[in-house]
Amino acid sequence: MRALIVLVLVTLLTGCAISSPFEATPEEIAAKSYTADGPPKLTVFTVVNNNSGSGGHSALMVSGSQRVIFDPAGSFFHADVAERGDVLYGMTPGWVQAYKSAHARSTYHVVTQEFTVTPEQAEIALQLVRANGAVPGAFCTQSTSSILSQVPGFEDVETTFFPIRFMKQLDQRPDVVTDTYYENDAGDVRDGIVAAQS
Repeated sequence: MRALIVLVLVTLLTGCAISSPFEATPEEIAAKSYTADGPPKLTVFTVVNNNSGSGGHSALMVSGSQRVIFDPAGSFFHADVAERGDVLYGMTPGWVQAYKSAHARSTYHVVTQEFTVTPEQAEIALQLVRANGAVPGAFCTQSTSSILSQVPGFEDVETTFFPIRFMKQLDQRPDVVTDTYYENDAGDVRDGIVAAQS
């Protein structure tokens, strides 16, 4: 049993990276702030292994008074993106595409599950991700599912450490809009960021 627990923890640790120590100032965050057109939305990203079908990472995009990505224990970093407490600010359509492109490659694809919400729900989610702080490695799905479960209307979401289990929960919701994004390049998240910005 102990060996099984160790194996599970090692697997989880390889999925989510160690959080970046970089912390943007309030002025930098304000300068990068971006508000999307259209209704408020919450979007869950799940990075899925193409070979095993196992989950590698979970993240939550909040689009309300501003659009951010809560990237817990994530490795997405660029000098032009303001980050504080694992929250990426200024998520324009180009940066959202760069985020997906950085995670999708020959070995992984990205599933997005989008929910149209009220302005109140979006603001609660925004407050929760901003207040959460940086997340240690292997806790990406636990923190993402925990935050979503605190948003009114999502109280039935069960907190879990497993990205695929989380994704399958959300699949059961009648209001989910799901998309799958593939790329066929090699490399890792950092290589994907460079390629997406070139």
